[in-house]
Amino acid sequence: MLTLGIETSCDDTGVAVIRNDREVLCEFLSSQIKDHSRFGGVIPEFAARKHLENLLPLVDAALRECDISGHDLDLIAVTRGPGLMGSLIVGVMTARALSQAWNVPLIGVNHLEGHLFAPLVDAEDLEPPFLSLIVSGGHTEIICVHDFGKYELLGQTRDDAAGEAYDKAARILGLKYPGGPEIERLAKTGNPNAFDFPIPLKNTDKIEFSFSGLKTALLWQVKKFDGGNIPVNDLCASFQRAVTESLMAKVNLAVKITGIRKVSASGGVSANGALREALRSDERFRTWLPAKGRCTDNAVMIAMAGANSWERGVRMNDVMPDPSLHSL
Repeated sequence: MLTLGIETSCDDTGVAVIRNDREVLCEFLSSQIKDHSRFGGVIPEFAARKHLENLLPLVDAALRECDISGHDLDLIAVTRGPGLMGSLIVGVMTARALSQAWNVPLIGVNHLEGHLFAPLVDAEDLEPPFLSLIVSGGHTEIICVHDFGKYELLGQTRDDAAGEAYDKAARILGLKYPGGPEIERLAKTGNPNAFDFPIPLKNTDKIEFSFSGLKTALLWQVKKFDGGNIPVNDLCASFQRAVTESLMAKVNLAVKITGIRKVSASGGVSANGALREALRSDERFRTWLPAKGRCTDNAVMIAMAGANSWERGVRMNDVMPDPSLHSL
């Protein structure tokens, strides 16, 4: 089965073709980071226009790379939400048009389920049940995957997502967007114990996160220097340590509560080296991580999630964009 995946939930235009459920035939991604970095964040209307420019050329490139035509496809899978409304409209409406032109069935994919499938691209031995940590700019949650299509939300953030906290922390420190990679880069030469930032909700008995207080603690620490020589590297290292410890505390709590000792992680923050090392070195569970290039939004994960849903018998008569879509 050949599946075309389309991802346009935010500012990355992704197109991929997979065979069956895991074999990646080709993948293309057009990033808008440079376009939005001058604004310090994503401008929704601008992102939608860039998707309009990029999507069809990427689809054409994917078909040429695989030496197929649209009529050879068996399924089109497209992100239907959550995400930015303008960006989702471009992806969904393009997918609907291609579906009708080529007479190929269409399925809409929850972006979070897409992230859940990202570690499975290169991990044939990861099968349910397992725990999935989805940690990105818009989401921080732990999901119990009882089976594909049977998901239980164990806990999520009360306020900011971890990736959002990284971006806000970078803004406080005067670093460029996106903040996560910049903080990680500077943290490599900083002292992670230089500042004793609080670990939000670390010792509670609930699987939940909160990062707004940590961000505020960083802000007050910066203000203490009153414009003087700010030890940015130490602040980055200490902030990164606090975020990592917070995530790890709740992963271990989820393992303890469920008894499931298989953990996957995905989303942009799962590319962070400190978090990846902490997950891999914890002997209380086994970890599966996607390649760093597939931690962020991509079309391979959307194609995989769509193909898996189709094989499970999921059918959709009318795929529409839903920016507030959340539950799996």
